[in-house]
Amino acid sequence: MLKDIIAKDLTVIFCGINPGLKSAEDGHHFSGRSNRFWKVLHKAGFTPYQIEAEDDRSILDFGYGLTTAVARATSRADELSKDEFYSSLESFKTKITEFKPEYIVFLGKAAYKAFSAKKEIPWGVQPDNFCGSKVWVLPNTSGLNRGFSLDNLVESYGAFYKKIQK
Repeated sequence: MLKDIIAKDLTVIFCGINPGLKSAEDGHHFSGRSNRFWKVLHKAGFTPYQIEAEDDRSILDFGYGLTTAVARATSRADELSKDEFYSSLESFKTKITEFKPEYIVFLGKAAYKAFSAKKEIPWGVQPDNFCGSKVWVLPNTSGLNRGFSLDNLVESYGAFYKKIQK
């Protein structure tokens, strides 16, 4: 099982849809070989070096945390049912309310669509807060997400990084 890496009052909690099988097996976020999360985070400016998946807890040092919308691991996020998102919503709301991040960033549209019950979700900043946190939706860094190149991902994440600089 993949455990959250969170603390109170973080700047950002990044929310993946659900754990991949490799991440669930080894207990480290975004550890699949083809996942580009750690590389994108570094190249977009969030970290001064590229964190390795086995050192995922070090993300807390930068004021960021990690969670998933649904706990069940799958090889593909599209294997999740609407009921699984619905069943996860209350515990997810409780978590965000307890930890109070300034921003919750959903990686991909699926979880935020399910949690907000909205049919269409734009990329980027959302008009509504989620349990008191500002919401952004960024493209998923999974290697299965072929719609976004590494450069596209870095550009999207970099734009968000620039917006949150104080």
